[in-house]
Amino acid sequence: MEFQTQTAIWMQIARQIATRIMSGEWAPGERIPSVRDLAAEVLVNPNTIVRSVTFLQDEGIIVNQRGIGYFVAGDGVAKARALHKKAFMEELLPVFFQTIDQLGIRWDELQSWYQQYQNNLKQ
Repeated sequence: MEFQTQTAIWMQIARQIATRIMSGEWAPGERIPSVRDLAAEVLVNPNTIVRSVTFLQDEGIIVNQRGIGYFVAGDGVAKARALHKKAFMEELLPVFFQTIDQLGIRWDELQSWYQQYQNNLKQ
């Protein structure tokens, strides 16, 4: 995993775990890899992973079953999506709005481009 400098590494890892949950890699009720396995996978200290999973647990995305491990919460997919949506709205959308203003892109142009994008997905 390549890390960005603007966001704390533990948060980037938490978001990556949330992405994997949203994608269906780990379904609700399914056990996620252990802290040590995740640390080895992304080549970070296990304490960094502990901070990530603690955050995800606090957000209700995963649950800890003492002595067994971490599992995707029943509503973990929806909560993971909400986490990503919040990050998008707070971090990326303001930059997007600033860029379209600077480039003079109109809303009808954006709508047309978005429709083309949607049509390409369906093909």
